[in-house]
Parts: sequence; C-alpha cells; structure tokens
Amino acid sequence: MHAIVLAAGEGTRMRPLTETRPKPMLPAGDRPIAGHTAAAAVAAGAEQLTLVVGYGEEYVRDYFGDEFAGVPVEYVVQESQRGTADAVRAAAPHLDGPFAVLNGDNLYDAGSLRDLFAAGPSVATVRVDEPSNYGVVGVDDGVVTQIVEKPADPPTNRVNAGAYVFPEAATEWLDVPESDRGEAEITDVLAHVVDEHDVTPVSLDRWLDVGRPWELLAATEWKLGALDRRVEGEVSSDARLEGDVVVEEGATVRAGSVLEGPVLVESDADVGPNAYVRGATRIGPDVHVGHAVEVKNSVLLAGASVGHLSYVGDSVLGHDVNLGAGTKVANLRHDGADVTLTVKGDRVSTGRRKFGVVLGDEVKTGIDTSLAPGVKLSGGVYTEPNATISRDR
Repeated sequence: MHAIVLAAGEGTRMRPLTETRPKPMLPAGDRPIAGHTAAAAVAAGAEQLTLVVGYGEEYVRDYFGDEFAGVPVEYVVQESQRGTADAVRAAAPHLDGPFAVLNGDNLYDAGSLRDLFAAGPSVATVRVDEPSNYGVVGVDDGVVTQIVEKPADPPTNRVNAGAYVFPEAATEWLDVPESDRGEAEITDVLAHVVDEHDVTPVSLDRWLDVGRPWELLAATEWKLGALDRRVEGEVSSDARLEGDVVVEEGATVRAGSVLEGPVLVESDADVGPNAYVRGATRIGPDVHVGHAVEVKNSVLLAGASVGHLSYVGDSVLGHDVNLGAGTKVANLRHDGADVTLTVKGDRVSTGRRKFGVVLGDEVKTGIDTSLAPGVKLSGGVYTEPNATISRDR
C-alpha cells in the first residue's frame, strides 16, 4: 500500500504553537504527531510513504529524511494550502495502484489501519456523541452510501475519521470544485468513489484529531500512556521515579525530585532539585525544571525553562519559554465550569475542568507572575514582575 500523509498545513487553530512550525510536527509523547501517523501506516502495511508538505516543510523533511521505519519516503510540495483534494492532487504523479490518504495531524491505532488497508476502497469511521460537528457517514448493508457534512439532524453517529483507501481511478477525480470555505475537499472525491465503487466503512478502535491545544494534551496522554519505563540518563539516588518514567540519555534528574509516570524526560533536560513532575508530562530536550517546581500534565517544548518555586499545570509551553521564579499557572475556574480558550477569535470550551495556559515560543514571565486558566500568550510576549494575566496577549 502506498500511503499519503498530509502534512502541509499550518494549523491556525493551534496558534500560537504553530507560529513557527507546522501542526503535524508538534510532539505527542515521544515523537511528532505525523511521526505517529506514519508509524501506524507502516505497521499497517504501507510500503511507500509520500508526505505532502508546505508550511514549515523543513521540519518535516528534517525529521523523516529519505526513509522512515525501513520504508522509503518521498515529498511533494503543496504550493498553497487549497484543501485536502488539492494536496492529494500534488501527490498524484507518484501514485500507481490503490493508495491510502491519512491526515498528518490525526492519531490512529495501527490495527484499525491494517483493517482499512485490507478493505479495498474504504473510509475510516468513528462513533461520536455530537455527530453534527463532523461529516456523517451513511451506511446501508455494509456499504457507504453518502457523506453529509455537519448535518443539523444527523442520521447516525458514525462520522468520517479522515483516513481513506482509494482506487487508482480516484486520481482522475481530484479536480473538484471549491467548497463554501474555498477549498478542494477530499470528501468530494470520496463522494465520486462512492458513486463508482463499493466503499467499506471501517470502524477505528481509537482515533484523535489533534486540532486544538487541549487536544495536544490528549494526544500526549495517549502516547505517554503507551511508553514503558526506561532510564538511560543520570538520576540521583535521592530522586524517586514512580511508574512508567522515561529518562533519556543525557537528561538529569536531581536530588529530592519525584517523577510520577507517565513522564518523559528527553535528552539534555535538567529536572530539580526537589521538583515534582506528574500526570502525563513531556519534558522536552534541553528543558530546565528548577528547584521546587511542580509540573503536572503538561507539555514543555525544547529549551523551555521553568524557574524555581513555580507551578505549571495542564499547559503547553512553546520553545524557549522562560518562566521567572514564582510564576504560577492557574488551571481551575472558581465556578467549576470547563475552561475556555480562544480559537480563531472565538472563545471555545476545552471540555476540560482543568486547563492552564498556552504559551508561544520565547514567552518570558517576570518573577511572581500569575496566569489565569485559558490564557494564550503569543510568541515573544513578556510580563512584568508580580503581573496578573487574565486575558490573551
């Protein structure tokens, strides 16, 4: 099977984390999201990977190289992000025979993809509580009959999970008209395939569309939960590691620190002394977690530094963020309601009772700064000492 992985988009709903790099290259556990997508495809039987790149393509190329997990990798450039059908059209000259299309910002389990690849023309589906937010898949006698985008009155709760196997003939049907949002949609290609072929709906055991910052936390929880304990770095005899904790080579965990897995401490990170790290937390490469710092259920990207006597909970910190000593992140509303976050100008519920902040690259906070739940700070923003930040900046 030839698998196309779509990795050309910026991911505006994930800002400020995507201000400098593409969304598929944000980390979920021990590798980028697209790395998990490609790994699942290879485990499911993909013998060739084509990555469609565009925004921040250098990050994709640097990570995957010419070969991934023993499978050759090639790249095609989508010059402007005009939709998923347009992305596949860029890859069409490289295709010969049936092919799979996967979203590089989605997580799939390999077993379900194996079923998808074996089913011939097929579409991955999942059942959700609110299908009106998705493309709903109509099925009759085990065959897909229609895809209805975001219907007000969904006929079923089975929705399109954004993974497909197309016959070779589909390469002739990629020139579809633009949708209402000005994009060429792969679902219009699927509709043509449904008219010409029997398309099988394949239910996924597990799937996650990683489109917004809180979903990056969910992706981290999933993928860190699959790691086994491994200690290759330097851990003080006075530190305590509980559960599935990974300390990579070159990382240091200092005296008095407690790490409760699942926790990943990547190469050249420095934790402690007397730090407390818990709850599906990724400490990225070259990250510094200082004396008496607590980090809970968070993602700290490369080069971030959390100064002593600070607290970070349920948050995502971008590259080279520097939190001054005593910075505190609040992650719980007093009224008990779910925390909201601004996404493309609208305030949206995260669906999480506990959620902290999202900080872009090189944000710096002054000492004793307080950050309210659901705050986003764009790259390069800084705060004064003793500041209380309750609105996005």
